[in-house]
Amino acid sequence: MSDTLDPPLEKDAPQPRPTPPVSPRRLGAWRGLRPLVMRLHFYVGMFVGPFILVAATTGLIYTITPQLDQLLYRDALTVPASSAQVDLGAQIAAASAAVPDGTVTEVRPSPGPETTTRVSFDAPGVAEDYARTAFVDPHTGQVRAVLDTFGEWLPTRAWIDTLHRNLHLGDVGRVYSELAASWLWVLALSGLALWIVRRRRQSRVRRTLLPENGPAGRARIRSWHGSVGLWAAIGMLGLSATGLTWSQFAGENVSNLRTALDWTTPSVSTELPAAQAPTTDATPLAMTPAVPAEAAPVGATVDRVLASARGAGMTDPIAITPPEEAGQAWTVSQVKRSWPLKQDSMAVDPTSGAVLETVRWADWPIAAKLAEIGISAHMSILFGIGNQLLLLALALGIIVVVVWGYRMWWLRRPTRPGASAPGGTERPGVGAIATVGAIAVVLGVFFPVLGVSLLLFLIVDAVRQEILRNREHRLPS
Repeated sequence: MSDTLDPPLEKDAPQPRPTPPVSPRRLGAWRGLRPLVMRLHFYVGMFVGPFILVAATTGLIYTITPQLDQLLYRDALTVPASSAQVDLGAQIAAASAAVPDGTVTEVRPSPGPETTTRVSFDAPGVAEDYARTAFVDPHTGQVRAVLDTFGEWLPTRAWIDTLHRNLHLGDVGRVYSELAASWLWVLALSGLALWIVRRRRQSRVRRTLLPENGPAGRARIRSWHGSVGLWAAIGMLGLSATGLTWSQFAGENVSNLRTALDWTTPSVSTELPAAQAPTTDATPLAMTPAVPAEAAPVGATVDRVLASARGAGMTDPIAITPPEEAGQAWTVSQVKRSWPLKQDSMAVDPTSGAVLETVRWADWPIAAKLAEIGISAHMSILFGIGNQLLLLALALGIIVVVVWGYRMWWLRRPTRPGASAPGGTERPGVGAIATVGAIAVVLGVFFPVLGVSLLLFLIVDAVRQEILRNREHRLPS
């Protein structure tokens, strides 16, 4: 019995809440896995954190590019409203005069009275995957500007987009973004597991979603790190999944999987109906062979193609693509990637103007729709300014979570007296190591960068644990 009695409880003092019992089986499984999850989260955060930090920072800059476009290229994008309208063929003729050595690859008619028409060319001296685009006033036919564009992105947005994807280092730089995207979801899920289990064990389920404003120090930073990471987890998973579709190695595997499962984006066929050769002088005009597409200039055909597509229900904004070879149909596609999306496409006979085939957005496979929606959200265009603000908050959240992670390590760095080994010294269970190792092999087939780096982590962690164990055995008792 103690020499001193515990002080009596006050009548109205709150009684401690009993900790709910945890299943021994689940507790044992988590005890075997927790050390590995904790060190995985720690080491990935330490070594992949800089890549994620760069990706989040460049992504944050990317979210404001629509406003930058309007600020920097207002003269190219906008024109005074007018009721007058120049034929699209005349607009293409003016654009061709401004880019005399180019071949028309795409035409985007003005979708409104205050916007310009875009005519893109394949021209000498243009970087790979870029086009030289003339911006034409649809009311006067005057060329407002000629810019090198990447898809629909103008130069500034294209430069920031490339910075985000590969740091302007080409294929070598794409490894950085694939490494960040590959590990982002692992960091999110491992952090969620550590944070939720810790809070539940401490009977703080109600406070899991909110940080604690206690005394300044490591515990307070950990609270903010965990809570903000929890809120950002869903967004991190989405960014990781959509980012991997553009990656160098995993992206190719994703494309192959979608093709095998028939989840690819559908497209119209550009084949023209087989022309029937005339057998007599009385052969009807409709049965005569079609004139090859290259026999007439693009400008002489585009108005007929546009009128046919709009007559068949095609609405703006649209992109018109001439055929790459003679004897093929033209393609007219909707290019609205904000909600509600418009992605219908049609194949049009350039001679007769007949609509040969139509693929509606409503008929896309569900997986192709989800991929298109996810990519549009990743590029901050799905919900307009709301999408931009959401991604802005998510990028800031990822940045501060990474910075807080480094701050926690600094406050408990190994050089400080009494500091424990990074990530803990508790040995994970053999089953946990085998499970994670098998997962690494499977992931390595589909996500090579993730699988290889995960196997490397397991090897390094095993060597580190062996060194620590031998060091402990050599210490005097």
